[in-house]
Amino acid sequence: MKSSVKKSAFFSALALASVLLAGCSGPARHRIVRIGHNQSTSHPTHIALTAFQDFINENLGENFTVEVYPSELLGSQTDMVQLTQTGAIDFCIASNAILETFGRNYEIFNLPYLFVNADAYHLSMDDPAVTGPIFSSTEKAGFTAVTWLDAGTRNFYTVKKPIESPADLKGLKIRVQQSPTNIEMMRLLGGSATPMGFGEVYTALQSNIIDGAENNEMALTDNGHGDVCKYYSYDMHQMVPDILIGNLAFLEGLDEEERAVFEEGFRLVNQVQRREWVKAVEAAKEKAATQQQVQFLYPDQAPFVAACMPLHQSVLQGNPALQPIYDAVQGYNKQCQP
Repeated sequence: MKSSVKKSAFFSALALASVLLAGCSGPARHRIVRIGHNQSTSHPTHIALTAFQDFINENLGENFTVEVYPSELLGSQTDMVQLTQTGAIDFCIASNAILETFGRNYEIFNLPYLFVNADAYHLSMDDPAVTGPIFSSTEKAGFTAVTWLDAGTRNFYTVKKPIESPADLKGLKIRVQQSPTNIEMMRLLGGSATPMGFGEVYTALQSNIIDGAENNEMALTDNGHGDVCKYYSYDMHQMVPDILIGNLAFLEGLDEEERAVFEEGFRLVNQVQRREWVKAVEAAKEKAATQQQVQFLYPDQAPFVAACMPLHQSVLQGNPALQPIYDAVQGYNKQCQP
């Protein structure tokens, strides 16, 4: 209870500070810029955001001081998106599943097997023709995306039963993110989708409430899931980015020179995070294999792809605005086809 009261008081103080700061104007203003995320201080996301912090503080230190809050210190991801929406904080890292509730265009990234490989994924995400209509789709809600972060490939990992084909998922309860697209994906693959918050997954695995989950390799090590789950199957069903979002009023309040520096900082976040991500995944696989005794499996991807393809058409039919974005991605898929 005390923790909840303190957090509520902190949010109220943030909201009050944002109102007071919004009333400041002129060259003498000094603004605290708050950024929240839900990862640890050793995670690639935090490393990238601290690089952004140093860059802004060095180049615009007379007017801005950036503060980065890791490990849900500002609340859950949903809390932080709402705080960014109102301007109580200025930026946060948001999952694609949460953003889908604010802008339907984000649902395209939840499509299984949207990208043929990581090269097509990166080229698509770096193309403003692909990301522009998605990133700007939440402006009416008060925020916009400013860059994307690589969250790798999402794969199935299980406690007892290795996943070599979709048939192996039959009867298994698999935790998925709270997204209609993910729930339908599991239905098509034959498993039983169990949506729940990420913080609940370890206990649910340990107590056999669920049989497995799906995420990138760092869930095994950073979150301890590899202590319980001993099979990790590279079906690579999704490549879903994390998104750095910013309060729209704050961004539009920057002058031309300030905005240029912030834009360079957003590019820095992307570059540093992607570089650190590669190193972190390699370290996670090594630790999971040697210390947690996780077995990595490489099943034939084709049956998984075939089972999920109907979802592409149903999503495109339900949201025709996604068709040009989808077509642009398919162009990169052809270019990067192995």
